[in-house]
Amino acid sequence: MNQLSGAEAFVRMLQHHGVTHVFGLCGDTSLPLYDALARLDHGITHVLTRDERSAAYMADCYARLTGKVGVCEGPSGGGATYILPGVVEANESSIPLLAVTTDISVSSRGKFTLTELDQEALFRPVSKWTSVIDRSADIPSVLRRAFRTMTTGRPGAVHLGLPFDVQKAPVDETDVWAERAYGAAPAVRVAPDPAAIERAAQALASAKRPVLVLGGGAILSNAEAELAALAERLGAPVCTTVSGQGSLPENHPLHVGVVGSNGGVPATRAVVDAADLIVFIGCRAGSVTTERWRHPAPGTRVVHIDVEPGVIGANFRTEAGVVGDAKLALAALAAAVGKRSDVEGRALAAKARAEKEAAYRPLATSDERPIRPERLVAELAAVLDDDAVIVADPGTPCPYFSAFYPKRRAGRWFITNRAHGALGYALPGAVGAWYGRPSSKIVAVMGDGSFGFACGEMETIVRHRVPVTMVVVSNSVYGWIKAGQKTAYSGRYFSVDFNRTDHAAVAAAFGVKSWRVEDPAELRATLAKAAAHDGPTLVDVISQPLQEAKAPVSEWVA
Repeated sequence: MNQLSGAEAFVRMLQHHGVTHVFGLCGDTSLPLYDALARLDHGITHVLTRDERSAAYMADCYARLTGKVGVCEGPSGGGATYILPGVVEANESSIPLLAVTTDISVSSRGKFTLTELDQEALFRPVSKWTSVIDRSADIPSVLRRAFRTMTTGRPGAVHLGLPFDVQKAPVDETDVWAERAYGAAPAVRVAPDPAAIERAAQALASAKRPVLVLGGGAILSNAEAELAALAERLGAPVCTTVSGQGSLPENHPLHVGVVGSNGGVPATRAVVDAADLIVFIGCRAGSVTTERWRHPAPGTRVVHIDVEPGVIGANFRTEAGVVGDAKLALAALAAAVGKRSDVEGRALAAKARAEKEAAYRPLATSDERPIRPERLVAELAAVLDDDAVIVADPGTPCPYFSAFYPKRRAGRWFITNRAHGALGYALPGAVGAWYGRPSSKIVAVMGDGSFGFACGEMETIVRHRVPVTMVVVSNSVYGWIKAGQKTAYSGRYFSVDFNRTDHAAVAAAFGVKSWRVEDPAELRATLAKAAAHDGPTLVDVISQPLQEAKAPVSEWVA
């Protein structure tokens, strides 16, 4: 009987599931795993990061662009606590992510061993499944379960703990096998009940002004073609959540844009309010999408399609609930509904787009200083190709790029971490995005608050020669909070301002080619040079503070 060490078996199981990239940070308890990665011929690229949070964010963005499981790893103790924010973000965003944290030896438990903690208890509330592997013989079966869990049903994050002595103990090589199909999501598509499809079709047949609201589930399911077919058959305007952007190209005549409190504008909200039937698709109808459950108004007829049964009917009374994969459900629904005129739907969508553009264009061409965020969005859109990928942090960049940056192709071209909104996501996330889609230009847009969380990863970017472009919206403030203090607390500002950093100088010290821009007239040319450069670049844009801007955030507008 041929035997492998636990660490060797773990690496082989990753390989057999099609894993080609692992993002992580070394530690004492990871020594056997790192030695196996060093010795074996497995085809896996290991990207050494400077922070376990960054490793998780890289794996998250990699998974979003490839559909494959993103893998991150870190050591026990502090490594486990640092990697956790990326696990909760991926899990709540339905992203298949495997977080591996090595651990102290099983035999050392309860002896006040350095870095000892209950990893299963730590990760249980924030993951789809967690397990600390106490026996080396269980490594293959646990990995098979982990990949099935991540890529079936609603995708999500799994955490595995790998104790030091388990990594060194033997595993029977004949048990080291995998079903490669479970290396990407959705590995198994759940077909909808035909009776549920019939109820949804009947609801649509009786509606005069149906509107489709697309969430991230449609993107995860690769349902773009089926969505377009259904929308055109119904003549129904299509709105998206922040996560659902790319479900329909923005140049499609039925496309409305983002709705909700982050990136939605009055013109797009009006489309939701005009509907007599809302169809939520791959969308949980949460607080942001519905502006705290006010749009659509309570009492509006609702059809809800989602792969997770628990979200249907959770927030709105549902006339027809369809449990199933978005791609299969949309195809079945398109076959079940009759063809309708799309004149009214096109007119409603066109009106919303025109009103939004009329409000945006004067700001996007403004020569004001500090530079308006709208001007930054417009100039970046002018210099990037349609296949560029924007990774945006959740502060200042998210509402502006959600509302106004054109997504001209169907698919995932925009990423932001809106499940929990932790700062410091975009800079490391862009690294994972580039490994996932190296043929595209990857641009990370962040506030200066986020820059402070993650700037150490510029060393990682330079070391691995990752040709991403970073854009810092520099306004010396935690702008989202200050804007909230202005709106809700009569401008009583407290502990939200900080000193301005010369981000271009910091980037240059890491070896990144960088520029600082204060004049709007210089912005487009500078961004073009940064995007065209064959290495990593950073543009520091001195920008209008968020509390002084006209951000597309409904709470502030009101």
